[in-house]
Amino acid sequence: MPEVQALAEFLGERTAGHAITSARVAAIAALKTFDPPLHAIEGRPIVAVERYGKFLDVELGGVDDSAAGASTEVPLHLVFHLARAGWLRWYDELPKTVLRPGRSPIALRVRLDDGAGFDLTEAGTKKSLAVYVVRDPAEVPGVARLGPDPMADDFTLERFAEVLDGRRTRIKGLLRDQSVLAGIGNAYSDEILHAAKMSPYKIAATLDPAEVERLFAAMRGTLGEALAEASGKPAAELKDAKRRHLRVHGRTGQSCPVCGDTIRQVEFHDSTFQYCPTCQTGGTPLADRVRSRLVK
Repeated sequence: MPEVQALAEFLGERTAGHAITSARVAAIAALKTFDPPLHAIEGRPIVAVERYGKFLDVELGGVDDSAAGASTEVPLHLVFHLARAGWLRWYDELPKTVLRPGRSPIALRVRLDDGAGFDLTEAGTKKSLAVYVVRDPAEVPGVARLGPDPMADDFTLERFAEVLDGRRTRIKGLLRDQSVLAGIGNAYSDEILHAAKMSPYKIAATLDPAEVERLFAAMRGTLGEALAEASGKPAAELKDAKRRHLRVHGRTGQSCPVCGDTIRQVEFHDSTFQYCPTCQTGGTPLADRVRSRLVK
């Protein structure tokens, strides 16, 4: 969420007062909607760029071409989710090369009226980046199901306690569940739990009031620091800046910056998480089913 928020600010600053002149999709599977069509965003002014959880929303104004006898004031929204391996690449002067579907990491290319623009790119073979053209962001299923934003001014300790109450799920998974809390991903859930000195396997409903308060403070503090660190940075620097400031996530085998213990990892079929045994689990390593099967 911190990096997506910074991207929203970055994109908003650079697109303010400009209109989209062309939009070309190179990865057909990335475009999840057909009505309105992608070309409907061409010629429209960019009104604002907002964030919903980990979704970015480019709000587009209506077009009024009276000379051609065409006029519509219905706004549209270009909404996209970068997923795990996606990113936004900004150009002050967009390349004029022709996009070749299937031969490039580029999923979508958007050109503005001043020649600038951006590509949405996705590395790797597992393609999850998603693009939507809608009349209302709530038409995007992932946006419609979002829970509250944990950094919103009205998201209090009391509301957080209500979110956790009665949930018989591990706190690691709950923090990442976008229908429960909007915007926290794998990396920052690791960082939050490390700051709270809490096991990722702790059951949410079993947290006592002191633990709930400690987790809430860790969540707000960790995300607040990350938002401040990301704010104002260009898109090209955000990922490296994030990695430099992570304490446990992605640092398997390194020393914990708090206690010096070795950071451990738990693997699942499609993801991993990292934690410090001394800080979070009383010194006991967590069971790793993937690694256990390999040992057997």
